[in-house]
Amino acid sequence: MDGDTLAVLETADRIRSTIETVIEGKSGVVRIALTVLLAEGHLLIEDIPGVGKTMLAKALGRAIDCSVTRIQFTPDLLPSDITGVNAYHQRSGEFEFKPGPVFANVVVGDEINRASPKTQSALLECMEEGQVSVDGATRELERPFMVVATQNPIDMEGTYPLPEAQRDRFMARIAVGYPQPQAELDMINSHGARSPLEELRPVATVADVRTMVEQVRSIHVAPAIQRYAVDLISATRTSPALRLGASPRATLHLVRAARAYAALHSRDYVLPDDVQDLAVPILAHRLLPSPEAQMEQRSPEQVVSELVARLPVANRR
Repeated sequence: MDGDTLAVLETADRIRSTIETVIEGKSGVVRIALTVLLAEGHLLIEDIPGVGKTMLAKALGRAIDCSVTRIQFTPDLLPSDITGVNAYHQRSGEFEFKPGPVFANVVVGDEINRASPKTQSALLECMEEGQVSVDGATRELERPFMVVATQNPIDMEGTYPLPEAQRDRFMARIAVGYPQPQAELDMINSHGARSPLEELRPVATVADVRTMVEQVRSIHVAPAIQRYAVDLISATRTSPALRLGASPRATLHLVRAARAYAALHSRDYVLPDDVQDLAVPILAHRLLPSPEAQMEQRSPEQVVSELVARLPVANRR
């Protein structure tokens, strides 16, 4: 491990430790969140209400000294409420652009699937291209830029399904899950009197994150690992259990995330294990099961796990 990889690991450990003062007993979830940050992706957190989805998103934003905004998605939210709007300025007689909450380093989208698909689609351009177009003018978003969205399970009342194009732009989807009994006991003591978010202080800067992102890009991915990732993606497109496989964007997301995951494990090269560990959170939310799989109650997560178990493992070199 060289000095650059060590620096990435040290900074990431500071961010992780800070987040875990708020989100206790969920080290795996926090690691995936950091992986997405370093891979320049966007994160979707799906779970039932009350398990800490928004708390995790806020803690990630506050652990870094950067701009953080929060959007509460509701059925009456408009696309312009997200991207911004040109407003007429009476004194100057000209239109002035009022930027929306999407102009920030970390955008927390709370309960994203409670807004209509039209409003959800307002995030498509900024998530993919890092820019916002309003009334023919295009404005660049500052880097790093990360959307951390939370959503309730689709079968809950008052929710809309995310469009396929929207889901595909999220690099990973994770579930926080219920805490272990000891972690819940610790939470009573730490969260009982006041929110630990109030005491959370930044441990990294925007410049630190940009440096980490640049270092992660240099992590080595051997041709055999690249082929392994492509074979796994191809398997989702030919599986009879799926009627919609993973896109080429999913391939890029998987490899970029594997680089970041390797750096967080003190390595400057990617292993097949990295691809396997990330396959479910990176791929499952993009896939649609076939009618037969739905009848058998096989989830996309189960199908991906089966494909990983069946696909021959690549050699590192």
